Amino acid sequence: MNLQNKKISKLVFSAVIAAIYTVLTLLLAPISYGQIQIRVSESLTLLPFLSSYSIWGVFLGCIISNLIGGNGIIDVVFGSLATLIAAILTYYIGKSNLKFKKYLAPLPPIIINAVVIGFILNYTLKLPLLLSIIWVGLGEAISCYVLGLILISIIEKNKKLMSYFKY
Repeated sequence: MNLQNKKISKLVFSAVIAAIYTVLTLLLAPISYGQIQIRVSESLTLLPFLSSYSIWGVFLGCIISNLIGGNGIIDVVFGSLATLIAAILTYYIGKSNLKFKKYLAPLPPIIINAVVIGFILNYTLKLPLLLSIIWVGLGEAISCYVLGLILISIIEKNKKLMSYFKY
């Protein structure tokens, strides 16, 4: 594959991840927004564990979802940046030599989103800060430790799927 085709493949790969993230968030909107949420699409924040190209797809999907979500520009900017930072940290965990790194990979999305989204909910909706952090953290844990790790395991075991993460 030549350089131009690789660039196009990476762009398409990111766009597909962004689309999947957005569709999952919107289809499951009743549980994707608010203090008590399980944003299933956040399971995709573990994809950077396998490939850096997925970072931008997750970030773009989060921006689009937050634009549509209606919690304002604060959520669009800071909520999306939280997901971006979490995705980048997950990528570095994937590239590390840490033992049990697959089980450490969900921690950045859980911790960062719990704190940032907790503060956003407190500021924008006047919800209790500590409860917001706890509820968002629990939802992220379900999305990342349950769904995200299952997703990563399925991809790793399937040569065809894994080939999309290697350019």
